[in-house]
Amino acid sequence: MSTAPSTPNLAIFRSYASRPNPTTLPPSILLSHSETCLTVFDAFPKSIFHFLVIPRIQPPLSARHLADLRSLLRCEKSIAKEVLMNLHEEANNVKKMIEEEMMKLYKFKWDIWMGFHPISSMEHLHLHVLSADLYAPKMKLKKHYNSFHPSLGFFLHLKDVLSWFDAVPSYYRRDFRNFWQMIKLNASQYEPLLKDGDLCCWQCDRVMESMPRLKTHLQEEFDKLTTREKAKLERKRKRTDVPTSSVQVSVPDDERPEKVARLTPNQDDGSNESAVGGDLQL
Repeated sequence: MSTAPSTPNLAIFRSYASRPNPTTLPPSILLSHSETCLTVFDAFPKSIFHFLVIPRIQPPLSARHLADLRSLLRCEKSIAKEVLMNLHEEANNVKKMIEEEMMKLYKFKWDIWMGFHPISSMEHLHLHVLSADLYAPKMKLKKHYNSFHPSLGFFLHLKDVLSWFDAVPSYYRRDFRNFWQMIKLNASQYEPLLKDGDLCCWQCDRVMESMPRLKTHLQEEFDKLTTREKAKLERKRKRTDVPTSSVQVSVPDDERPEKVARLTPNQDDGSNESAVGGDLQL
């Protein structure tokens, strides 16, 4: 008998955020948590490292206030900014953990991005924290790639969102309407960014005719970065006269998993709860 394909639980982040005790989530889902946020593995990672920081539902905010970024920005200014600052603090902790894993596995660190999608299929606000490489196996579609392209406009960097509060000091006045026109968090503005235009490398702007060619190119770019960093380590070794055997930079193919060390969820925890992450139906 055939089994119908599973339907993504679009409200699963909300269920995570509603839990009084996040540690009841299995380690295959939960990375860490604080009083205000929890961090989960993205079940469909688009980079080597990819996590989601989710605000917990706590008074005075309800699930409705935390439905998405638009909903949060409609809240009172100080409350909305506090939520974003809490996300920022937790994301910085996650960044440190990622950087530690980078050093363990690759012996160097590269950029880590933090940002939101202005429109999402998932029904609870979540902040993406991911490494700047974008060639993970789950990166398959142009719309997914464009949603994380750092300069295309769909990926809203956290630092830019926080800057909105200072850029327009009066935008929370009840009679102030131009704020929403300024930031334009509406589908008609952002959806074309996902599918229209060329498919370009986020590093060199080179146009690619297909996702497979783009991913091959991104892999090559990352390999070049690894080679450069390896050369730096070798130069440093020569200056400090460290034995060659202590310098290990290259990583065999079988040691380059999507999720690694502590940042790897335990798939044998016996839980039947599936991790659902990312924006599945942008």
